[in-house]
Amino acid sequence: MNISALFIRRPVATTLVMLGILFFGIVGYRLLPVSDLPNVDFPTIQVIAALPGASPETMASSVATPLERQFTTIAGLDSMNSTSILGVTQITLQFNLSRALDAAAQDVQAAIGAASRQLPPGMPSPPTYQKVNPADQPILYLALTSPTLPLSTTDEYAETMISQRISTISGVAQVQVFGAQKFAVRVQLDPRALASRGIGIDEASAAVAMANVNIPTERSGGRRKPTRSRPRAS
Repeated sequence: MNISALFIRRPVATTLVMLGILFFGIVGYRLLPVSDLPNVDFPTIQVIAALPGASPETMASSVATPLERQFTTIAGLDSMNSTSILGVTQITLQFNLSRALDAAAQDVQAAIGAASRQLPPGMPSPPTYQKVNPADQPILYLALTSPTLPLSTTDEYAETMISQRISTISGVAQVQVFGAQKFAVRVQLDPRALASRGIGIDEASAAVAMANVNIPTERSGGRRKPTRSRPRAS
């Protein structure tokens, strides 16, 4: 028996059935729940710039302002939030859903390059960006402890070995290392001795910077041997 033949022979019943289905469909559509805060992953890029020792006011005026001025020219930018603390500025860029994240990242890189001439010359490295939403919470914490190794050696192992390998895993957006202890050089200058020799503070700072450089790690015999810069005294 052909099912469609029944509806062809009874056009009035077929029309009533279709109208009933349409009516219940409209009623059911109006009763569907709508979330006020849907779970939508907006294209978000975070830019981080560091200037060790600078105050939050200096970071906001000398680092955040030139970058924000360039970021405002990017198409598809919905919102921009910046946070400046001691020595670090974080700028969060959120784009609309119609903008591809990879294309937006290229525009962000171009904007950073355009603003590099207006940034302070003492920055150890140019600003970096990450295609990650800072509102997302971390899902995994790893704690490293050692009863024999110092904290600097443990931090070096976490930076050079663990974090780099974890960052290569598919789906990992960002790896951060907290509680770091790094080597630092502190120099105390005698103003009278400098004045007697005709040396300025900027010249002494430049001499210390030239005599202490960061040397990359090297491999010997299949093992990595890190080399560190050490202060020189004369």
